[in-house]
Amino acid sequence: MLVPQIAPGTSQELGDLRQACDEAVQTLMAEGPDRIVVIGSGRLAEDLDDSAGGTLAAYGVDVHAGGTDHQLPLSLTIGAWLLDRAGWTGPRTYSTGAPSVDGRTALLVMADVSARRSLQAPGFLDERAESFDAAISAALAAGDAERLASLDSALGEELMAAGVEPLRSLGQLAKGADIVAQLRYDAAPLGVGYIVADWVLS
Repeated sequence: MLVPQIAPGTSQELGDLRQACDEAVQTLMAEGPDRIVVIGSGRLAEDLDDSAGGTLAAYGVDVHAGGTDHQLPLSLTIGAWLLDRAGWTGPRTYSTGAPSVDGRTALLVMADVSARRSLQAPGFLDERAESFDAAISAALAAGDAERLASLDSALGEELMAAGVEPLRSLGQLAKGADIVAQLRYDAAPLGVGYIVADWVLS
């Protein structure tokens, strides 16, 4: 839904969300990283580099992102699309696990929260979804890596929150760091939870 070609005519519902995503990516780039690592859900046999890319052809639109080797799952394809949109031309790594992070590396974590926030949501309404998303939002707003690392994967699966494992990975990687956190967006347009935040670690 972040890609306008997928959801035309939704600028009123999703315009603020898309702007928040753009601002978060610009914040990553402003830190001057040597590499951006995109972490998401799905399955990759190994981490991939700049040559990897993805396509949204399965959704009926001619949208490509990243490199020419189309093997990225949806989460990483959207991450690649956000980097392309922001004009990032530096090195990239794509991962669905716990990537090796060293040097001046920025992480772009693509993590779906619940898709069960309303009767019209893809997964219908689950009354647990709002509090589950609120806990994630609070952890991101507070820079609470420990809380992210301890998210309940089983509950996340029940709530159609495919991003629990990427968020747990972020929590593990950021444990012990001093974190300056900014929550940019937290809402559930069209019954799907979206949270956008950025962390600067020292």
